[in-house]
Amino acid sequence: MSLHVKEEPVLVSNCDVENSKLAVLIGNGESELEDFGTCVDDITERVNQLEQKVVEVEQFYSTKDGAAQTNTSKSNSGGKKIAISHPNISKCNSFGKEKTKGKHVSSPELMRQFATIIRQIAQQKWAWPFLEPVDVKGLGLHDYHKVIEKPMDLGTIKSKMEASEYSNVREIYADVRLVFKNAMKYNEPKDDVFVMAHSLLERFEEKWLTIMPKTTEEEKKQEQEEAQESANKQLALEAAQADKARDLSNELYEIDLQLERLRETVVQRCRKLSTQEKKGLSAALGRLSPEDLSKALKMVSESNPSFPAGAPEVELDIDVQTDVTLWRLKVFVQEALKAANKSSGGTNAQNNNNNTGEMNKNNAKRRREITDAINKASIKRAKKA
Repeated sequence: MSLHVKEEPVLVSNCDVENSKLAVLIGNGESELEDFGTCVDDITERVNQLEQKVVEVEQFYSTKDGAAQTNTSKSNSGGKKIAISHPNISKCNSFGKEKTKGKHVSSPELMRQFATIIRQIAQQKWAWPFLEPVDVKGLGLHDYHKVIEKPMDLGTIKSKMEASEYSNVREIYADVRLVFKNAMKYNEPKDDVFVMAHSLLERFEEKWLTIMPKTTEEEKKQEQEEAQESANKQLALEAAQADKARDLSNELYEIDLQLERLRETVVQRCRKLSTQEKKGLSAALGRLSPEDLSKALKMVSESNPSFPAGAPEVELDIDVQTDVTLWRLKVFVQEALKAANKSSGGTNAQNNNNNTGEMNKNNAKRRREITDAINKASIKRAKKA
């Protein structure tokens, strides 16, 4: 790209970025610039804080969407219908285990019905061996605890029910079955205790079938209530996140207003470049690398859309450019040349310590913010005009 600047090229001996910064604002000089920089730092800190909150909101919704997709894939993966027949007495064992969750709470009415069933079983003439814990020592059953892992009896079940240690009837059902299963496990099929236990277990299973529909109905209703409660909690959480997002939006809008006021302040206090400064800028533009020169010309086109920034040969008339554009170019050119000198092996950068480097980084950041503020305000004024 070839650039022709309508201005006699005169070299400027000292292209110092800091001096350019100080020249942008008038009034109290360094003090006013320092106040401006402090204001920018405060806004930057607020934006950083808001950014963290925005990340939290985004994480909430991304997690929510991920869970929804997982649930959808699970529901779609098992679309086959399964026919379940009503169990007979011999199949009740597996059915009872299948639903023993210990999570649901049976109604008092259902617990009373189940207590009636246990009382009826305990009144059978063959129930006497199972009313109390097995007298292991008295009967000399030395291997009993090796065979039976969890002893159980109807008397213990009654005491636990009276103490409200059971949450639902399925827990009681499991313990009642355990009473008779233990007896059948320890004794031989030919033994009287085995036969008694088997007979009582069958009768108990028959009675269990009479209350099983009510049990299933209660559990289904409770599952629906728990699902609704979980959905309500999720809705409340989503509403809280929505409020948080709305507050963040309002805060960001306030920050935008503050930045707009800062831009207006910068533009109002922007002075004109002197003839000598314009000549120095013309000379400095000619020393830019092709990449930096393209960026500089793009700045000109932003305030002057008719300017052919991408043409092979460009003629730039310094005198017709707006003050804001000139200041943007001046700051950009100085930073670009400084960066080029540093990359070419300048010794100044090697002598800077870490603190100075960090300070320069912050200063460069402020300069970019000031430059962007000037540019945006200038464009807005041009549109209004």
